[in-house]
Amino acid sequence: MTDPSDANARRAVLSSLLGTDDVPPLSASVQVTIAGVSHQGAARHGNEDHFLVIRLGREQETLATSLSGRDVPAQFRESGYVMLVADGLGEGGAGAVASRVALSTMAHLMVHHGKWNLRVDPITADQFFERAEWFYAQADTAVHAQAASEPALKGMTTALTAACSAGDDLFVAHVGHSRAYLFSAGQLQRLTRDHTIEQHFADTRRPAAVERRAQDLRHVLTDAVGAAGGHPLVEVDRFRLKDGDCVLLCTNGLTDMLTDAQLAEVLALRREPGEQCRTLIELANRAGGADNITVIIAEYRIPPA
Repeated sequence: MTDPSDANARRAVLSSLLGTDDVPPLSASVQVTIAGVSHQGAARHGNEDHFLVIRLGREQETLATSLSGRDVPAQFRESGYVMLVADGLGEGGAGAVASRVALSTMAHLMVHHGKWNLRVDPITADQFFERAEWFYAQADTAVHAQAASEPALKGMTTALTAACSAGDDLFVAHVGHSRAYLFSAGQLQRLTRDHTIEQHFADTRRPAAVERRAQDLRHVLTDAVGAAGGHPLVEVDRFRLKDGDCVLLCTNGLTDMLTDAQLAEVLALRREPGEQCRTLIELANRAGGADNITVIIAEYRIPPA
């Protein structure tokens, strides 16, 4: 006869609950509110800027199983966000084609070649740096190919700035004179360096032989997507986000008209991102609006660890 205590012990072993991790990875718990607005500017008759915001996702949902509900994880979804601004340069509206081709190429590359691991570790961080450079090279090739297809498009190029966030990790890739900023605890930090002759001189404090790769109304660019002379040199950096941080991406139509202090004053108002985008564009147009103006603002809500 079986000892009841032995039977109880056996049943306890067979029916024991499996250990589960109820804490989602950070990227699943971060809330991001994003808005983008583009305007031709007060002094321009066409808009050669383009912008793009993409949410990347990964999810798992159990549809049917013989296991108890306690033995499988609940429905799970995590997201990452990609934001891009492109400022096209070219005669007769060709710049609009360059910026459109660059962003469209990037969007399709993400579908076919993106690594959608939204939990960043040292290995995936290194992969992001390598993949960003490769994506930019492919966009450069696509702009070159399109420019070669029609005489009217000859010489078109584009500045291209991208920001990708997963959880509290932010990666920024950049070529040209569009910019990315981080607004945190009342302080505005510029995350990119302009690829212009003017900026090169400011950095070195002495004249230097720097190749002119592109040019707009006010700036001579030392690098751009689609420029002659080989693929552009992409600057890629990694930053850490905190709760309440805002990321701002913009074309030089904004930063030529407004100072960094003026940008910070608007972001400090803590309005809905779409409203802040429109406010910045209105201020830039009041200041002259000499160029196309494109703004993307992302606000991050990051819960405590």
